[in-house]
Amino acid sequence: MSVTTQIFDLTDRVALLTGASKGMGLAMAEGLAEHGAKVVISSRKLDQCEAAAVQVNAKCGAERAIAVACNIGYKEQLESLVETTRNRLGPIDILVSNAGVNPFYGRMSEIPDSAFDKTMNSNVRSNHWLAHMVAPDMVAKGRGSMMITASTGAFSGSLTLGTYNISKLADIALVRNLALEYGPDGIRVNAICPGLIKTDFARALWDNPEAKRNAETNTPLRRLGESEDLKGIAVYLAADASSYVTGQAIAVCGGTHMWR
Repeated sequence: MSVTTQIFDLTDRVALLTGASKGMGLAMAEGLAEHGAKVVISSRKLDQCEAAAVQVNAKCGAERAIAVACNIGYKEQLESLVETTRNRLGPIDILVSNAGVNPFYGRMSEIPDSAFDKTMNSNVRSNHWLAHMVAPDMVAKGRGSMMITASTGAFSGSLTLGTYNISKLADIALVRNLALEYGPDGIRVNAICPGLIKTDFARALWDNPEAKRNAETNTPLRRLGESEDLKGIAVYLAADASSYVTGQAIAVCGGTHMWR
């Protein structure tokens, strides 16, 4: 017996993703494309975006993915990203704000103002900008899904990632307010909170024997996360399968934060 379902069908929906040239962002872009979406792969470096788009198109079919370079720290570049998406693929149905920065490891008492500002501006303000830029397309259709990548770090303090964690908790607050404001227009907004995932971005946190040992003994699923582990949640939140889910912070963490 074969199983057919429409609740995960994203055929011809347009998805815009930031921070999508590698790691979790690329995995989420692949997942959306595999379920029929047309995806824009964006990050700062065009060559990496183009390579990622080639990879997605090889899996899913020519022209399913396109590459657009964008530095999320600059409002005019985000505006150009949104306009390019509309011109090349059409109105935006799905937003995945995955790009983020962490320029400083250490105590908050020691962080330079420049690093604090960069963290908050890139991780919070850019998501605020981008959400409101794409919202008119979704309002016009009476439906849409926005996702912002937060972190399980938002649920606790840290002696090394304090400002980053604050920015991610702010992202969850942003998600809740966007969900409240745009809910009447049929737009859903959710935060994805990865735990420790084996990406280049988080390499300093997992690429050591102690982290590996900790994951294999204290994580309920007894392993570190992989970028591929983010595919399913992105598809679920983008699709009609999650039509009554909004304003949530969903942890993808192997069980480490099940009690939070």
